[in-house]
Amino acid sequence: MTSEARNISQTVSEFILLGFPCRWEIQILLFSVFFVTYILTLLGNMAIMCAVHWDRRLHSPMYILLANFSFLEICYVNSDVPNMLANFLSQTKTVSFARCLLQFYFFFSLGTTECLFLSIMAYDRFLAICHPLHYPMVMTIKFCCSLVIFCWVYGFLWFLIPLILVTQLPFCGPNVIDDFLCDLGPLLALASACVPIPGTVLICGTMSSLLIFATFFYIIGSYTLVLRAVVQVPSVAGRKKAFSTCSSHLAVVFLFYGSVMTTYVRPGSGQAEGMQKFTTLFYSVLTPFFNPMIYSLRNKEMKDALKKVLGGS
Repeated sequence: MTSEARNISQTVSEFILLGFPCRWEIQILLFSVFFVTYILTLLGNMAIMCAVHWDRRLHSPMYILLANFSFLEICYVNSDVPNMLANFLSQTKTVSFARCLLQFYFFFSLGTTECLFLSIMAYDRFLAICHPLHYPMVMTIKFCCSLVIFCWVYGFLWFLIPLILVTQLPFCGPNVIDDFLCDLGPLLALASACVPIPGTVLICGTMSSLLIFATFFYIIGSYTLVLRAVVQVPSVAGRKKAFSTCSSHLAVVFLFYGSVMTTYVRPGSGQAEGMQKFTTLFYSVLTPFFNPMIYSLRNKEMKDALKKVLGGS
């Protein structure tokens, strides 16, 4: 990048996050709805973590992964929702350049970690159902913890390159982001209004697409083999339990990937105005809200453990 571009990039010290522009009364209503959703999301995921921690029957790799996934969801919503709620009540709706990039990095790193977690959860179900005799030897608690650490470390390493590239982009004046967070697409669109950045767009799009499609097709491939094995289970009860577990995982996968694919396969490609905002809202706010209900309602062991946690019979 030229020294001129570097000088231009210093002209923008903050961004304006439009969020959901509407009348003040509607802003308050939206704030209330998303605040309640946020609190319920935190409570639901914390309930799953507590259930796994306190119920010894759930001290198995599948539930250890689920508890870590719930902790990830808590981190995920905290990377964008508190700022979104504050934005509803703000008059200026501004965010500093550094804080914007920090949110961008944590939001995408946690999203990458979620893709990896869904993949290893699919791998766990594949081993348990397709290779039940080898499962105890392969999926030990130690190996499960190693997979969890891998997801967190690799998740935060993957988006370092896009972060570095974005910090080098020239932001020459347009600083209005039509979104409720510092998303990749709007940031690239603002920079491209100053100078052409086809290389950065290509690299960011390639890394996003590679991560999304590699993990998605791995998950689908794993569950295809799992469902084929489930059909061959002679016990009706066994088939029902396996289908229940797998359907919960698949529901979460399709909720998450369905909206992610429409947003990040081609970042900065000029999506319809406001469309990216709502797809981002779906997977970053609503999916973490639905996940505890999906996993608990379709799993008898989890329902029993949650009843104990919540003081039920």
